[in-house]
Amino acid sequence: MCGLTGILSVAPPANDVRGTIARMTAALHHRGPDAEGHWAEDRIALGHRRLSILDLSEAGAQPMQSACGRFVIAFNGEIYNHLDLRRDLEAAGVGADWRGHSDTETLLAGIAHWGLDEMLQRAAGMFAIALWDRKERRLSLARDRIGEKPLYWGWAGEALVFGSELKALRQHPGFPRDVCRQALALYLRFAYVPAPRSIHPGVYKLEPGCILTVDETPPAAPPQDPLRPGDRHGSLSIRRYWSLNEAIEAGGRNRFTDEGAALGALDTALRTAVGRQMLTDVPLGALLSGGIDSSLIVALMQAQASRPVKTFTVGFENPAFDEAPFAAAVARHLGTDHTELVVTENDARAVIPRLPELYDEPFADSSQIPTHLVCCAARAQVTVALSGDAGDELFGGYNRYFWGPRVWRRLDWMPFGLRRSLGHAIAAVPIPVLDRVGAIACGSVSRPGDKAHRLAARLREVETQDDLYRSLVSEWPGQRLVRGLSVDLGSVLDDPLLPSVLEDDPVGRMMAQDMRSYLPDDILCKVDRAAMGVSLETRVPFLDPEVMSLSARLPPDMRIRDGQGKWALRQILYRHVPRELIERPKTGFGIPVGDWLRGPLRAWAEDLLSQDALARDGLIDPAPVRQAWAEHLSGRRDWTYRLWIVLMFMAWRTAQK
Repeated sequence: MCGLTGILSVAPPANDVRGTIARMTAALHHRGPDAEGHWAEDRIALGHRRLSILDLSEAGAQPMQSACGRFVIAFNGEIYNHLDLRRDLEAAGVGADWRGHSDTETLLAGIAHWGLDEMLQRAAGMFAIALWDRKERRLSLARDRIGEKPLYWGWAGEALVFGSELKALRQHPGFPRDVCRQALALYLRFAYVPAPRSIHPGVYKLEPGCILTVDETPPAAPPQDPLRPGDRHGSLSIRRYWSLNEAIEAGGRNRFTDEGAALGALDTALRTAVGRQMLTDVPLGALLSGGIDSSLIVALMQAQASRPVKTFTVGFENPAFDEAPFAAAVARHLGTDHTELVVTENDARAVIPRLPELYDEPFADSSQIPTHLVCCAARAQVTVALSGDAGDELFGGYNRYFWGPRVWRRLDWMPFGLRRSLGHAIAAVPIPVLDRVGAIACGSVSRPGDKAHRLAARLREVETQDDLYRSLVSEWPGQRLVRGLSVDLGSVLDDPLLPSVLEDDPVGRMMAQDMRSYLPDDILCKVDRAAMGVSLETRVPFLDPEVMSLSARLPPDMRIRDGQGKWALRQILYRHVPRELIERPKTGFGIPVGDWLRGPLRAWAEDLLSQDALARDGLIDPAPVRQAWAEHLSGRRDWTYRLWIVLMFMAWRTAQK
């Protein structure tokens, strides 16, 4: 795991390009504290910070040149099957004089022999790559299939800049500091900035599974709209080497019909993925919450380990948010070397001032706080940790997969006009009245009036089942909150077509959309920044290509059955852990942010949400934010998520000045 950055100038640089690349690289010290390297030639410069994982010697140092001298690479990530690829290359007569045993050297040799696209299709791993072809004078940027590793690119004056984090790009003197209003509107809706946009205009995220190429000279200015795969802008173009839609389509047309065969194949693929990802030259552990996903990963690790696996969890004083006892029970059963870090609410709140620096652009998944804390605990003992991320998206674990289709079945018969009228009628009833009615009709349901008004808002907006999904993953209506937004947000939100095999599979459609955006831009981003902020490499076995391929072949009832998600994963886990240690309602990795905003964080929030602060940049309309803040403080509404989104933007914006 490392950090990379680089510059490709439009014209021969007049400024000190070596000094600039050194500053850009130094900004990524946390991603690679073990070594730093730079390489420059004519108009191209590459920088690299190294977290030594495989081949700790100088033979693994970067930027690295290929044996033939044609290619130079800066690489962030791991190629888990690189030893298999070495054997394939050796069988083809390549690599007889390996300099070391790093996966970077294997990657370069594969690119030189097979070409970039084929090499990436063969690679099982997580990666962001910057590759300079000295012969063709071509820059290629590439990102792994799902987006485990970040890669930003865009314009800074008369140069194309790129890197693992925006903080590196900001070291270039021409980097834009403005806020992209379209990106801000999307952020306010989803709590993260979806690719391909970033929070800055003219700066983008390379989408997963894609290669960006620039032939010799980059265009002098960015395109008006973000480029998507298949687009070209002057000498710059983007293409896919791997397609999520095609993978889902292929799986849907080759569904398992034998449950035993499906479980056997999935068990074997997961074991293989975990075994490959345990390969490291530094201390290894795992993040363990005690849930299905992390428990299964740890069980498969322990089954292949010669000593107790080091596992880590974070516990909270507040029992409502504390999953540590569940993790401890699983750890005892599996016999791991378990560490439990118990943190106070003060410990958790102390992370908040660091969030703008850690996440580098606005990001508002509040589980970023406990995620960072557990990564801190793990880094005290290990350099690499496996996690159970992506199990929900691939195998059907989120609550919205259960009750989203149920809600739609109750709404589908109703014409949209009638649904909209019903929504307006519910919204017209004051919340206190609905609370009194709800207390009589629904008993123990908390805040029935608040929930009824949220339902009313959805009824007024939802025309199709895909609209319902977008409503379930949305918070603020960003278009109405951002001032001066000149583009219809609906055109920005237009989703690419989903695979035809999902036409009659509502849960599969939601899972595909989660894998397209929520997984890379929220979940994987959260874990990457939380971990790399303390120089910890995290690995995600569920995102192994073979595991993803098999997940696409599962019929719907092997994902969700009898009201439970992740049925297939549960069957494999029960071979290692008694079901009574696992079976409990699904909970998020949460903290009581809503209560903190009414208590110890109130002064901090009031400062950021003041009329003057919100109006200062002319970006956000203060009125709806101030209304939500007043309603939240009064206890009449729970606007925790909406307020946290605005607070994280305001904290980030303040830190940038």
